[in-house]
Amino acid sequence: MKGLGSHIPKTLTLGTRLVVHDNSGAKIVEIIGVVGYKGVRGRNPKAGVGDIVIAAVKKGKPDMVKKKIKAVIIRQKKEIRRPSGIRVSFEDNACVLVNDDKLPIGTEIKGVVAKEVAERYPKVAAIAPGVV
Repeated sequence: MKGLGSHIPKTLTLGTRLVVHDNSGAKIVEIIGVVGYKGVRGRNPKAGVGDIVIAAVKKGKPDMVKKKIKAVIIRQKKEIRRPSGIRVSFEDNACVLVNDDKLPIGTEIKGVVAKEVAERYPKVAAIAPGVV
């Protein structure tokens, strides 16, 4: 996996609800785990932009509710510091559902994705209307 040059604060913890911004059928998911997180015993896993989380679908199509799925975080409210010194923040916490091969389940994304996500997951960026 490609490394990130930006400093991304990991502010999304277990229980955080994210808006799903693709047309896969889910509307709101809740984080129940973070893929690849290594931390101290007893500490809740944290995630930020570009991380893959395991989430439970809370709202959406009836066949998707209560399912566990993987998602890539594409936006977060907490600002991201880029190597050029620019700080970027978004107005919501959003994600896109992906399969085990890190390919998006939906066919289109509503809203922009962070540049850090586009570098790491080019297939997600390909269906996004814009990259910030």
